[in-house]
Amino acid sequence: MRVLNYLELSSQLRGGMVTATKQQRAALARTDVEVVTTPWRGGDPVAAAEHQLRGRGGFGEYDVAHCNLVGPGSLAVARHAKRHGIPLVLHAHVTGEDFAESFRGSNYVAGPLKRYLKWFYSQADLVLCPSEYTKGVLDSYPVDAPVRPISNGVDADSLAGYEQFREETRERFDLDGVVVFAVGEVFERKGLSTFCELARETDYDFAWFGTYEEGPQASAIVKKWTQNPPENVTFTGWMDDKRAAFGAGDVYLFPAKVENQGIAVLEAMACGKAVVLRDIPVFREFYTDGEDCLMCSTREEFCEAVDRLAADPDLRRRLGENARETAAEHSLDRVGERLVEAYEEVTSD
Repeated sequence: MRVLNYLELSSQLRGGMVTATKQQRAALARTDVEVVTTPWRGGDPVAAAEHQLRGRGGFGEYDVAHCNLVGPGSLAVARHAKRHGIPLVLHAHVTGEDFAESFRGSNYVAGPLKRYLKWFYSQADLVLCPSEYTKGVLDSYPVDAPVRPISNGVDADSLAGYEQFREETRERFDLDGVVVFAVGEVFERKGLSTFCELARETDYDFAWFGTYEEGPQASAIVKKWTQNPPENVTFTGWMDDKRAAFGAGDVYLFPAKVENQGIAVLEAMACGKAVVLRDIPVFREFYTDGEDCLMCSTREEFCEAVDRLAADPDLRRRLGENARETAAEHSLDRVGERLVEAYEEVTSD
């Protein structure tokens, strides 16, 4: 079976969607599925247009079209698939809820985006999404297509050797003692204000490893915290190697308000880190409070959880060991199996 696994604008994007797509491809590499990553004959839209003008057709050949974004390139692939009877799988990494509280103006766009997503995802023969929580969101729109949750998984191999980066990274960013950290793009949706307010109430070093907007597209809250952070908070910006972040930190704090799954949480768990999460449905779906993480609802609870972990290395160790076992349940082997099942289903109809 030949499958198109497409992420438009992949060279300009960053963040969880890019990681999820890479992990899909790594998972499929362990199967018998042949993966192509561009729909365009000639490799790009310009070359495809030239082929189309010469009567050769602008699209390549594949048995299943699987798109990971919702823009014009993915829309073109979807229309081509529907015209030519090619099974269409759309991956719902984006929801209106998840888009809010990210960039400047994103809250105003979230409503119209929901209406577009309802229409776009409804074209699919099958919609994949990272969690039962996200399936519930899509069902509420409602999306007129079958929706199936498949974990984004975690690429444990990509984290191998993270320990060797510990001292170098801590020295680079002047981090000391028990370091409370987060990994990923800096958004208010991911709990930025809670992260910084907790730092102000404690004496630990806090570090957020990840990019943040500084231009006109940056939200006012992101500008507020990144331009004038508490004295014990470091915003590192882009990290060339994510292993440096997971090597340097001790307690992974992710007080996200809305999340479809949270790949970086699984990465922290795969590294055996103690994890503190906001108590929201998507995390309850995957994790167990007191077993592989600590879940909190209020700032006071977050503060208490961080203090407990900082003072109790045995608790950090126990939670971290259990977290590794949880992460192993999201292996790329399992992701590959589920993807193949989905492709086989849409091609057998």
